[in-house]
Amino acid sequence: MHDAEIKELLTRIREIELKTRGLVEGLITGEYHSIFRGRGIEFSEVRGYLPGDDVRAIDWNVTARFNAPFVKEYIEERDLSLYIVFDASASNDFGYRRSKKEVGYDIAASIMFAALRNNDNVGLCLFTDVVEKFIPPRKGRKHILRLLRELIYCEPKSTTTDIRTVLSFLNNVVRKRSIIFIISDFISPDFEQPLKRLRTRHDVVPVCITDPREYEIPDIGYACIEDPETGEQMLLNTSERSFRARYREVVKQRHEELRAMMKRLRLDMVDVRTDEPFYIPLRRFFKHRKKRLSG
Repeated sequence: MHDAEIKELLTRIREIELKTRGLVEGLITGEYHSIFRGRGIEFSEVRGYLPGDDVRAIDWNVTARFNAPFVKEYIEERDLSLYIVFDASASNDFGYRRSKKEVGYDIAASIMFAALRNNDNVGLCLFTDVVEKFIPPRKGRKHILRLLRELIYCEPKSTTTDIRTVLSFLNNVVRKRSIIFIISDFISPDFEQPLKRLRTRHDVVPVCITDPREYEIPDIGYACIEDPETGEQMLLNTSERSFRARYREVVKQRHEELRAMMKRLRLDMVDVRTDEPFYIPLRRFFKHRKKRLSG
């Protein structure tokens, strides 16, 4: 990179860091640590309950079998690995005020800096309908800055989306139990089975980014609409109420089906809209997970 490009990159990353600092310091870091610290552990053994043991560690199946209380013991792993899996396809360039991709940058940066504060390993996987780039997890600020550079200046070879490809790749490549944040609009062919396989081995957090204009087509008469991923163009009469109603219903149904799938897989999907502060649903997710784990 030339000096001017490096300066521009550092300026842009600095802007993102300043924008997300308050969230990382005040809203995520402590909750991030308390939520994911317990994910970096391995099962050790079951032993008899002793006074003072946490009742939440009781293994009720073994307790019922032997008619005496038993607890599970774990060994905490020293290194926790976190992956940002980012959708770089053309559909994420869409947005009324801000593109879905720009909002995704802020979310990814917030999670990366929170992981940096926690001294965790962070990796990055950029995808479209192929895996565009994969960077294995490492620690340190220099590494985080490299990930942000690759994220922001990614020039994907493809424009379309197929999440099945990246999920299959991750299932084969990521062996150690990890935290995997998938940041996408999830407009993709059916990917339930590879996602189900991935979540059985890892802590998967889907972050779905949508734009309000995806739900409503304005009444502007005849308009030529182009699919950003395929380039296909269609001439539509947006003044027809029935057309706008059908469109709204189709988009709403697609999102409801996505929610239903995530519920079946017992995944906490984070819903983010481009016209709202991204940190609100992200904060809600962390608080919900913390409450569930402590309860």
